[in-house]
Amino acid sequence: MDDIYANIRYDKSVDLRPSTNQTGPRSSERRFHGAVVLCLGLLSVFLLAGIISLGVHSADLSTIKANLTECLQASDDLDRLKQNHVSLRGSAAELSSIKANLTERLQASENKSSSLSEERDRLNSSLTEMAKELDRLQQKKTCPAGWRMFSSSCYLLSAESGSWEKGRQDCRERGADLVVIESSEEQTFLSAFIKKDTWYWIGLTDRDEEWTWKWVDGTPLTLKNWRTEQPDNGGGDPQWGEEDCVQVGPTTAEWNDQSCENVMYWICEKKA
Repeated sequence: MDDIYANIRYDKSVDLRPSTNQTGPRSSERRFHGAVVLCLGLLSVFLLAGIISLGVHSADLSTIKANLTECLQASDDLDRLKQNHVSLRGSAAELSSIKANLTERLQASENKSSSLSEERDRLNSSLTEMAKELDRLQQKKTCPAGWRMFSSSCYLLSAESGSWEKGRQDCRERGADLVVIESSEEQTFLSAFIKKDTWYWIGLTDRDEEWTWKWVDGTPLTLKNWRTEQPDNGGGDPQWGEEDCVQVGPTTAEWNDQSCENVMYWICEKKA
């Protein structure tokens, strides 16, 4: 055993103390750690740049999204405008059709109005000619002897007197009847025609219904020329009796109701 150890030479040149050289394993580890830190730093920078870039892109995306929303809204508005335009075009076409129809009807109405105007003018011309012819015929007409003409009628003052009914009967036998006064002009004619001191029966009575005056031709009373406070049906005095027939007086030919049995003259009227 001693021999074994004795054979080992002690080499003093070998320094067994720990080495202070920094190029060993520890130095490599430090370089590695430094590289890792550098990489992590760079990665952090890149991440931060990425985050910032994402933030910027996110803002851009929001802006894009807002723009897209506006575009979509604008598209919807455009669609509605197109629909409204189509609807308006339809309405315009309908209005054009209505206008054309109205124009056509107006033109037809104007044509009809023009035709009616022409027809009216022809009728007026015909009426004028007929009126002239009627005047010529009336001028050719004459009344029997003792009768007087006014307008298209002949009038006669009776030469005898009697009751209202007798006077009417006499007129009928002459192809006439008691006078029917239809206008103020006829009333004026009679005022000048009758004798100034004589009363005459006329064809007005209320014998059928009290206070309902009618002419002998059945027409109701419209024109009136009553004397003051007339008619009065006798004023209720029994001595006068029922006053159901009418007479005209002298000068103004005013009317007065009298008993139909009283005796007086009468006026007959007939067409010429």
